[in-house]
Amino acid sequence: MTQIHRKVRGFMKLQIGDVTLENNVILAPMAGVTDLPFRLLCKEQGAGLLCMEMVSAKAVHYNNKNTEALMEIHPDEHPVSLQLFGSEPDIMAETAARIEERPFAILDVNMGCPVPKVVNNHEGSALMKEPKLVEEIVTALVKAVKKPVTVKIRKGFDDEHVNAVEIAKIIEASGAAAIAVHGRTREQYYSGKADWDIIRQVKEAVSIPVIGNGDVTDAVSAKKMMDETGCDGIMIGRASRGNPWIFKEITQYLDTGILPERPTNEEVRNTILRHAALQLEFKGEYTGIREMRKHVAWYTAGYPHSAKLRRMVNEMETFTELEESICNIFQ
Repeated sequence: MTQIHRKVRGFMKLQIGDVTLENNVILAPMAGVTDLPFRLLCKEQGAGLLCMEMVSAKAVHYNNKNTEALMEIHPDEHPVSLQLFGSEPDIMAETAARIEERPFAILDVNMGCPVPKVVNNHEGSALMKEPKLVEEIVTALVKAVKKPVTVKIRKGFDDEHVNAVEIAKIIEASGAAAIAVHGRTREQYYSGKADWDIIRQVKEAVSIPVIGNGDVTDAVSAKKMMDETGCDGIMIGRASRGNPWIFKEITQYLDTGILPERPTNEEVRNTILRHAALQLEFKGEYTGIREMRKHVAWYTAGYPHSAKLRRMVNEMETFTELEESICNIFQ
């Protein structure tokens, strides 16, 4: 389906297949980060689409128990994009058909993960080297499910093989409803500068929506990416860690042109504690508190005494201990 935009004040609604997003500012899928508790916080702050942690199609196919928790969706977080990774078209299609009844709105395919254990298994960003296989995977998925299929890619595998435009054209021709482009090669991982010009090139080469990703760190850079690339949406990854407010700030800035105030100490404190409470609710105290350690480090980066707090948090095992320490920092 051809993209449709309807202006809502300063930002846009975004149409992906038959799914209408209230705005075009999207939470990127991040392994170990975009779990259910964090997604709920980003939704409350206005994210137009929430992307889940990537799930192995092969693991679902073989009924791996660990995938069930990754695929849990809360009624309050819609719309959600569920991301599969894999390299075998038949298994990916079978898996997609099996899980389609779950309450996600969009099925995404990971062709951008740079992690060695994924790449060495010919998955994630390794698929950037396999145009024919890209075509087979996307075609199989589009045939297998009625929900919109989208794909997340990178600039290329390395600087000698920059082929995002070629891959994007194949993805569009295979029936996908949108493409997200990270402006770095796999070789770069997350270092160096993201190439926004490749996002512009992809946007000019296809007619389906193109979502830009890479080096959007705040409201100003979000608008700059849109202005420079013409992209239809913005995907926020690492800049959202410890910072769910970024979605509200970007949408308000695109709406009014006025930079919102950063959250107060009280807002930061309450969000950390709410995040921890959600972790406990969905994962129990043992796992929840341990998983909060990295989030607390992100939330408190740059605050006075944050290094001391991070050391203390790494030894905490209960919500009460965490609450006391956070309240002492954010008085």
